[in-house]
Amino acid sequence: MTVVGPLGLSVRDQALEADVQAGLAAVEEGLFEATKSSVPFITEAAQHLVRAGGKRFRPLLALLAARFGDPHAPGIVPSAVVVELTHLATLYHDDVMDEAEVRRGVPSANVNWGNSVAVLTGDFLFARASHILADLGPEAVRIQAEAFERLVTGQILETAGPRERTDPIDHYLEVVAGKTGSLIAVSGRFGSLMAGADERTVDVLTQYGERIGTAFQLADDVLDIASDSHESGKTPGTDLREGVPTLPVLHLRAMAEQGGAPEDRALCALLDGDLTDDARHAEALAGLRAHPALEQARRDTVRFADQAREVLGPLPDCAAKQALAELCDTVVHRAG
Repeated sequence: MTVVGPLGLSVRDQALEADVQAGLAAVEEGLFEATKSSVPFITEAAQHLVRAGGKRFRPLLALLAARFGDPHAPGIVPSAVVVELTHLATLYHDDVMDEAEVRRGVPSANVNWGNSVAVLTGDFLFARASHILADLGPEAVRIQAEAFERLVTGQILETAGPRERTDPIDHYLEVVAGKTGSLIAVSGRFGSLMAGADERTVDVLTQYGERIGTAFQLADDVLDIASDSHESGKTPGTDLREGVPTLPVLHLRAMAEQGGAPEDRALCALLDGDLTDDARHAEALAGLRAHPALEQARRDTVRFADQAREVLGPLPDCAAKQALAELCDTVVHRAG
């Protein structure tokens, strides 16, 4: 059993492992090539997060999905680069919106160069992704456009907040499906489509990507509360400090509204206060770490990971299918 990639996915087949490792290396090379500019400063800013590393979850999924067709087809690595570039671009924008100071264990681009440069660098990455995409054909352009629309819609829904009489948790899961699930779904779709897989297989891997993408984000929500900065690559409680409503917080508020204990309401009041104060922030973080709401968020993560595993049922048994199933366990383990 061999571990592949920063996610720590265990791959039991040596041929699959070798191909995935080679594919990830090619994606990495493609990322550095795509982020080069004739202006050295742009190259520095554009490669800032590439050099910081990352889980490369989306390229990994594309490479595994490609195993259900011709895994060496020429469009697979470029499509994986497109999806990762798009993801990186959204991180530059997210950090500006959230006023984040750390990303992947390094100072965020907005801290290094200011908000304007960070936003424009994200735009530069979107442009480079589009340039690669154009060579993959009109169908690929359409797929990416639809996913990007869903991604932006999810961001707008998050910013606007839940509509009146809409359950905040249902609203949040809709946001996550748009902001995170949609692009990870494209990873499964691009990998299988570029490999020439049949329509049913492409559909299965697209559905798998959406569900495991949602589980992946919910695991991040748990990590934001439960982990230290070494594990998550960013300051613990970043979303908490910025007032971003994540799943553990939403479960806490639901419990408090449904006749929860006085300490539930007191913790909600603390969250509603000024969490830029380090002492209050630490108190809120400790309160959430000890609260049943965090365990409920973990159970939700497991539920979506289990759904992703179940979707794989129609696929033929092979090493790639086993790896995709184990990826569900890897995602759940992150939230454990």
